[in-house]
Amino acid sequence: MTLISPTSDDTLAHDLDALQHDGFVVLDDLLTAYDLRSLADELEPWLLRTPRCEGDFHGWSTTRVNGLLSKAPMVQQLALHPRILALAEAVLAPACDCIRLNMTQAIRIHPGQKAQAPHRDEEMWPADPSGQVWSLNVMWAVSDFTEANGATRLWPRSHVNRLGRSPDPREAIQGVMRAGSALIYLGGLTHSGGANRSDGDRTGLVIGYCAGWLRTYEEQFLAYPREVARNFPIELQRLIGFRHHRPNLGNWEGQDPIAYLRDDRPCGPHRDALPPAIAAELKAVMAAADD
Repeated sequence: MTLISPTSDDTLAHDLDALQHDGFVVLDDLLTAYDLRSLADELEPWLLRTPRCEGDFHGWSTTRVNGLLSKAPMVQQLALHPRILALAEAVLAPACDCIRLNMTQAIRIHPGQKAQAPHRDEEMWPADPSGQVWSLNVMWAVSDFTEANGATRLWPRSHVNRLGRSPDPREAIQGVMRAGSALIYLGGLTHSGGANRSDGDRTGLVIGYCAGWLRTYEEQFLAYPREVARNFPIELQRLIGFRHHRPNLGNWEGQDPIAYLRDDRPCGPHRDALPPAIAAELKAVMAAADD
């Protein structure tokens, strides 16, 4: 798969404006037909062998598969897509020092599946973001998303005008898009999977990002243990959590946890992991104490 070059400032500003205003944005045709077919081929065996979900939230006629960075290697490329990653970092930066991968999940909505209950993804964390954005999801369309087959329902601007658990369905729109496109939406936006009233499956792939200090939906260190994660590109290793979140959060033996993936795992000294502003302030305090 060949990724586009890093997004331009104008493109990022356009994507960011739409996302912040409406709570979502659709980016059309990000994948070529070849890449889309390759992705679908990698996902298909896992979707076929995985039992359907059990529960009203996950859907009785829905199949979900997690841990896709190792099961479907093309997902690694999508998780690091320059345009998507630039947007995720811009949106989440005010809430954190660095971002993390929250989840990868293939979702297949089968015919007859009812519409999912409206919800906000940030409800999984029992705290109020107080105006910050803590998470962002990207729904990649592996098949066409139509009104009939269960395209995601979205309540525009509900990230600003917080809605209850029973918003007016007449105010929702559906994220209709062609296969190979991506729907990006904020974790505070009310949304749900749509009802599949067609005679075919609707297949999508969710890649979620969140503030680096949050507990993730998917336990990345269990999904990708050391012997798996050490073979990932270093950018992906850091995205799944093998990095400090400054100041000093998430260390391993007092060091950057990326060291845990090395062959010669060192037993070294504890090292500060501080943002520049805090490091400078601390240095000034220590210097004043010496006077």
